[in-house]
Amino acid sequence: MAQRRMPTWAGKSEFECDGAVGEDITFYYGKNFSHTLKISACDVTKLLTAYAGMEASIGTSRTDPPAGSVGAWLKLNVIETAIASYLGPILIADGYATRGSGSDRIRFKPGG
Repeated sequence: MAQRRMPTWAGKSEFECDGAVGEDITFYYGKNFSHTLKISACDVTKLLTAYAGMEASIGTSRTDPPAGSVGAWLKLNVIETAIASYLGPILIADGYATRGSGSDRIRFKPGG
């Protein structure tokens, strides 16, 4: 898949990414997209399995995502750096989730 440019969860800035759900995803963010992070396809699959059919807070706080949020799960299981504001839009764009009942909520499709 070609590199994509997308808005962050709150829409206040943009990031770029290579990859899609089912592949390793590399995020490019910050000024001039000079910072990079990678999440493995395996870690995304684990997240989708953990939240299958659920609605949860996206948890975009860089320092203290709410307990039970996607951000807290990612911080505990994948990477200390806050990436929920990047991963959430990809999950929606790739058809694995939708926006939830509030601006900070994401609803995962059943089946992981």
